[in-house]
Amino acid sequence: MEQFFIQNSEVTLKLVLAVALGLLVGVERFFVHKGEGAGMKTHALVSLGSAVFVLISEALVQKYMNLPGFNPIMIPSQIIVGVGFLGAGSIMVYGSQLGLTTAGGLWVMAGIGMAVGFGFYSLAIIITILVLLILILINILEKPIRKISNEIDQSKTS
Repeated sequence: MEQFFIQNSEVTLKLVLAVALGLLVGVERFFVHKGEGAGMKTHALVSLGSAVFVLISEALVQKYMNLPGFNPIMIPSQIIVGVGFLGAGSIMVYGSQLGLTTAGGLWVMAGIGMAVGFGFYSLAIIITILVLLILILINILEKPIRKISNEIDQSKTS
């Protein structure tokens, strides 16, 4: 068993990092939305799945490099389309505005997973930090804006 992990250490690192980064963003979504929308498991699975498909693409390139008409880049491009369907479902389930952040977060998680799959670890970590900053800081900044907006709405109806 140890031999297996030694031989596959780079692949294992990519997959574990994809899961960890997905979980990190998912934790923020879970705490902010109290379990509604895509949470830890969903973000981790999207990131992991994206990394898996990229790893498969890389393996196919090595195996079928000389095959005419073969384009392994089509697999990562279809990840974007597939995650788009997840996002659309999220928007439809939660309403027009409530699912947009979840959909956007899942779409970015697919990118993070693909970055990990291709071995762009620094890029994946930087993107994860930026996503967390967006989700956390913008949420803090939105609270006073929402309060002012609600006060304006209430004064109009009074």
